[in-house]
Amino acid sequence: MLEKKIRLLIVDDSVFFRETIAKFFEGDKIVEVVGKAGDPYEARDKIIELRPDVVTLDVEMPKMTGIQFLKKLIPQYPQPTVIVSSAPIQAFEALDAGAVDYVKKPMIKSPEDIRHFASELRTKVIAASQAKVIQKKPHVSSAHRVAARLPEISEAALSRHSQTVIALGASTGGTDALQTILTAMPANCPPIVIVQHMPPVFTKMYADRLNKLCAVEIKEAANGDRLQNGRALLAPGDFQMALHKDTRGYYVSVDSAEKVSGHRPSVDYLFRSVAKCAGKNAVGAIMTGMGSDGADGLLEMRKQGAYTIGQDKESCVVYGMPMCAYMKGACVVQAPLDKISGLICKYLQGGI
Repeated sequence: MLEKKIRLLIVDDSVFFRETIAKFFEGDKIVEVVGKAGDPYEARDKIIELRPDVVTLDVEMPKMTGIQFLKKLIPQYPQPTVIVSSAPIQAFEALDAGAVDYVKKPMIKSPEDIRHFASELRTKVIAASQAKVIQKKPHVSSAHRVAARLPEISEAALSRHSQTVIALGASTGGTDALQTILTAMPANCPPIVIVQHMPPVFTKMYADRLNKLCAVEIKEAANGDRLQNGRALLAPGDFQMALHKDTRGYYVSVDSAEKVSGHRPSVDYLFRSVAKCAGKNAVGAIMTGMGSDGADGLLEMRKQGAYTIGQDKESCVVYGMPMCAYMKGACVVQAPLDKISGLICKYLQGGI
C-alpha cells in the first residue's frame, strides 16, 4: 500500500491533452498531478522545482523532442518517465534513452477513448513510481547492447530435449530484459514462446527489431504458427496466445479471449497452456514487471515438473511479477538478468 500519493508531472505541448489528463486524475486516491509543462524547458524547471515521482512525456514537442530531452534529463535527474507516443519507433527510441514505459497516444473520437487512454496511463504511472531507472551508456542504442552469444546446444542435448519449450514473460522493463536473454540464445535452441505486455502494432515492430539482433528467428505469432528449434514467437498486442500440441508437434493459437490477470496478452494465459501441453518438458522464466501476471502460471509449470526461473530484485526495473512468483514458490531459482540465458542453456545441456 502506497503511504503517500504519487506526484505526477504532465509534459505535453497540447493544452487539450494536459488538461484532459489532469482532469482524469482529479480526486484520485493514488496519483496527484503536481504540475504541467508545455515544452521540455518548462519541464526541466518544473522537475527541479516540484520533484515529481513520475513524468509523462510527449515525444513530439517544440524546441526539443521528448527523446532529446530524456537523453539530457536522465544523467542529471534519474526520473521515472512514461512516454506518450503514437509511433512505435519513437517509443522504442525513448526506451533506449531511459524511459521506463510507454503508452500509445490515441486518436480521440469519443469520451471512451479518453477514459481508456487515461486508465492505461494511470496503471503505467503507478508502475513507473516503483521503477528503477537504469542509466544506459550514452550514444549506445539498443541495437548495439547485445549479450554475448552462448555456444550452440549439443546434438545429444537437443535429442534429449526434442519436446522442450521455453516460455518467457515480462512487462515493465521487459523490452530490454527480453533482448538481453534472446540475443544470447544460440541459433539451435529449443522453440521459445513469449508474452511481453505491449499494445497492438508495437509487438510487430518489436519482433522485427529483435529479429535483426538475434541468432534465433523472432516472429510476431499468428494463429496456427508451428514451433521449431531456433524460432521464438511473440504474442501480438491485444491477443491471447496459448500453446497446443497435435501429432505434428507444438503450435500456438492466437485469439481475442478475455483478459487474464488484467492483461491481453497475459503471461498467466500462456504459462498455463505450457504447463498443460509441455509439462516437465518446459522451461519458464518470469522477468521484470508490475503486478502478478505470470506468477500463478509459472507455479503450475513448476508443479508439472518444469524448470522455472525468476529474475532477481537487483536486476529488475520493477520487482513485481518475479516477486509474486517467488513468494508463491513458483521459482526453482532466482537469478540476475544477465545469467538467465546461461541458466537455460546449462539446464538444456544437462549441467543442472
